[in-house]
Amino acid sequence: MAGKAPKLLIIEDEPDMALGLRDNFEFEGYTVSTASDGEQGLRKALDEQPDVILLDLMLPRKSGLEVCRELRSRGVATPIVMLTARSQEADIVAGLETGADDYVTKPFRIGELSARVKAQLRRAAQDEDAGEYEFGRMRLDFRHCRAWRGGAAIELSMKEFEILRYFVRRRGEVVTRDELLERVWDMPNYPLTRTVDNHIAKLRQKIEDEPASPRWIVTVHRAGYKFLG
Repeated sequence: MAGKAPKLLIIEDEPDMALGLRDNFEFEGYTVSTASDGEQGLRKALDEQPDVILLDLMLPRKSGLEVCRELRSRGVATPIVMLTARSQEADIVAGLETGADDYVTKPFRIGELSARVKAQLRRAAQDEDAGEYEFGRMRLDFRHCRAWRGGAAIELSMKEFEILRYFVRRRGEVVTRDELLERVWDMPNYPLTRTVDNHIAKLRQKIEDEPASPRWIVTVHRAGYKFLG
């Protein structure tokens, strides 16, 4: 993002909240756009191509979960930080499973939110050192988020690509669930390890010949996972 102000889209229906966030992030040097409902937010996300999105969970016309799901289904990999007034575990899991990269529960400190936004920008700016990678019948194109198995195109979610990219970088090493939460979800010391297990299970269905007896992503008892590609 060097040389230009990062673009931030805030999709938030509470006017005071949206204005406060806009003022704070503009003061920090961001170029900020806002939307007050889910449909408007989706249009702006597609048209303006922001560098990061702050997305409220409860929105009129289209919920934050629906916006996130549609963006990911269209192949939009823009980092998404969800804002929610709810603290229930189910809502957090739903956001992560839909494709959000992080979340902050209201009320929050602006310093914490700013730090999480910067963390997402740093991750997005990292050099994708694994541009293409092949193992077994799989071929991955990380730069364009495309995948093939046995020559046939298959669909992987953005989070699944992130998991595989991290596994490729750490191939042959044991990767713990906590490490995946920290490195892929940017959530150190977070207890929802089932989020990791659920993603791994879905990923195995797509890349393994026998998901019940995986060859590429193997479970290391009481430790985590190891990628053998």
